[in-house]
Amino acid sequence: MTDTDLIPVFDGHNDTLLRLYQSKEADVEKLFIEGTPGGHIDLPRARKGGFAGGMFAIFPPPVEKSKRSVVPPAPSDNEPLPPELPQAEAITSTIGMASILFRLERAGALTVCRSAGDVRAAMAKGSIAAVFHIEGVEAIDPELAMLDVLHAAGLRSLGIVWSRPNAFGNGVPFRFPSSPDTGPGLTDPGKALVKACNKLKIMIDLSHLNEKGFRDVADLSDAPLVATHSNVHAICGHSRNLTDWQLGAIRETGGMVGLNFATGFLREDGRMNADTSLDIMVRHIDSLLQALGEDGVGLGSDFDGAMVPAVIGDVAGLPKLIDALAARGFGRALIEKIAYKNWLSVLERTIA
Repeated sequence: MTDTDLIPVFDGHNDTLLRLYQSKEADVEKLFIEGTPGGHIDLPRARKGGFAGGMFAIFPPPVEKSKRSVVPPAPSDNEPLPPELPQAEAITSTIGMASILFRLERAGALTVCRSAGDVRAAMAKGSIAAVFHIEGVEAIDPELAMLDVLHAAGLRSLGIVWSRPNAFGNGVPFRFPSSPDTGPGLTDPGKALVKACNKLKIMIDLSHLNEKGFRDVADLSDAPLVATHSNVHAICGHSRNLTDWQLGAIRETGGMVGLNFATGFLREDGRMNADTSLDIMVRHIDSLLQALGEDGVGLGSDFDGAMVPAVIGDVAGLPKLIDALAARGFGRALIEKIAYKNWLSVLERTIA
């Protein structure tokens, strides 16, 4: 497919707000709008790659003094869970990244979308459609007062955990090979959070959640089950990836999965290695299509939060994946579903 025939991409997960927050730059608007040599997403490269929007994650990072890398550089079968994050630290970073999101909107760099209709309208006018998402809800108190405040500010999607425990549940460790069956399920506040999200029309993201927590959400939620950035455990046996029964549960609810571009969750050897081919990405998509059907698969790149294949490089490289799907024989209608239409459909059924 040519640049003149660029298929737009709505992406299930990026960590661009964290990159901008950690840059310590005073003028992050300029950094994003004019572009930067580092990172994966900025406005010039987004336009080049057909990036139409996505879930812009707010991830409260580990406390700097811990000096612990977010993701271990090499696979390990005994990697411990990262330690819990104090709520005060999480509030500071969560509010800081939310501020950046709204500053980017004021600068005209993107549109914060509170409904699927907002996403469609932003895409129609050529503005990046940004859905306010939180990855790891350590900033939210067990009484859920902060949830109301964040929802009023525009929060429409959240992952209960990142790969660490919090007051609501437990994440999976970065172990390879490993099953996601680690630790207990949701706490009582976690179960209350699921119900509150259903009531407020906040989409729940199952990526990073352990197996028992996943089962709890599946039992409690009346919304489609969604994993914004996860892959197929049968291909890459990482605890971050989804097993056959998890994929089956997602399909039963009309939910979906976004393909994670992180090489350690793609490769059969579990290594974070940029020398990773498009073929393995297409293989995961093929497997997801078999498990979920053509309405259940999208993209969830993890741009600015992971090592992605060098052949993709950054958001400007998205057309290379689209071309690889076309070369594999995927028709344009199916590619459009994977690229953006399936996300629009699930957002219509979760955030309204």
